[in-house]
Amino acid sequence: MCSMRIDQEAQRDPSPTLAGRPLKRIRIPLNVPVVLTLLRIALIPLFVLVFYLPFAWAYPASAFVFLLAGVTDWLDGYLARRWKQTSAFGTFLDPVADKLMVAAALVMLVDKHSSVWLAVPAIIIIGREIGVSALREWMAELGQRGIVAVSYIAKVKTTCQMIALILLLYHEPILSLPTFAVGAVLLYVAAALTLWSMFVYLRAAFRTIDVV
Repeated sequence: MCSMRIDQEAQRDPSPTLAGRPLKRIRIPLNVPVVLTLLRIALIPLFVLVFYLPFAWAYPASAFVFLLAGVTDWLDGYLARRWKQTSAFGTFLDPVADKLMVAAALVMLVDKHSSVWLAVPAIIIIGREIGVSALREWMAELGQRGIVAVSYIAKVKTTCQMIALILLLYHEPILSLPTFAVGAVLLYVAAALTLWSMFVYLRAAFRTIDVV
């Protein structure tokens, strides 16, 4: 009889548990900056679809979608600071959305053009993002997340990378400007800055570590 009463009380308790202990519920604010970040993630399937459409306007249209995603990236950060709506969830989600969009663009460009000259910087950029993300996670577990905060070099790299990808996606010359060639050069500049910023992060992280 007693065990039946305990089971009934457990069924009435909706709180999730882990190893018999109640889990702490986390409140996620669904404000305008977070919605803009979610919109950027939602644009990725549309971005991929437009890029592979068999029409002459597919490249410029995909470049426009990528540019729109870049605008939302700037806008969500600006609004979060101006309206004081920064949150832990937004801080986590924003770089995830950026990395997903950039990775999609790089993979599609390499697939479309089958060029080793695009594959090399793409591998460098994607590999660096994976490595630095893992480094940040590790440093956060050690309580040293601030050591690998976003640097000025990384911001310059991101700007150069976004311009390069927009030009590569647009593909067609603008007046006398060879957009694809200029985009390829800027992508290599972004890849070089990517390696530089990764070295800066690694040096900052390992200064806090004693090898025994």
